[in-house]
Amino acid sequence: MSGLVCTPSIVPGATARTQAVIINDGWLPDIEPDAIALAVRIPAGILAERIRAACIGAILTLAPDLALFAAAQLLGGHASLADVPALQLDGKSRLVLLYERAVGALAKAELIERHRDVDQAGGAQRDASALDMSPDQLRRDATHAIRQILGRSATTVELI
Repeated sequence: MSGLVCTPSIVPGATARTQAVIINDGWLPDIEPDAIALAVRIPAGILAERIRAACIGAILTLAPDLALFAAAQLLGGHASLADVPALQLDGKSRLVLLYERAVGALAKAELIERHRDVDQAGGAQRDASALDMSPDQLRRDATHAIRQILGRSATTVELI
């Protein structure tokens, strides 16, 4: 009698991440590392501590870019980025979504640079990983998101 025998997979399944929310400065929104990891497709094998550290690094990088904007909005009576008048999408302020996008892009860029296995897949996944963005592209997306929050154009062109 012949039959098909299945053996358990040696590839670990995706585990649910349950990281605590990163409490921001009170004006900028708090960040959920798990949501960021899902949004920017950080592989499940990356340690939660590394994702959290990358998100905190991104928040620290973005803070100076938004400091003057935040001060002006506070003077205008807006207690947080979510309170600044903006289009609402899926129950969230467009500005908050852009900020989360910037944090995610910078966090993934840092993870790719510091942990090369984040963006490298084996075998059949190589074609899909070729579609992943480079750290430079991710930084560009973060810059564009911040410039949109600030109400600036994405590109500055000067005539020489």
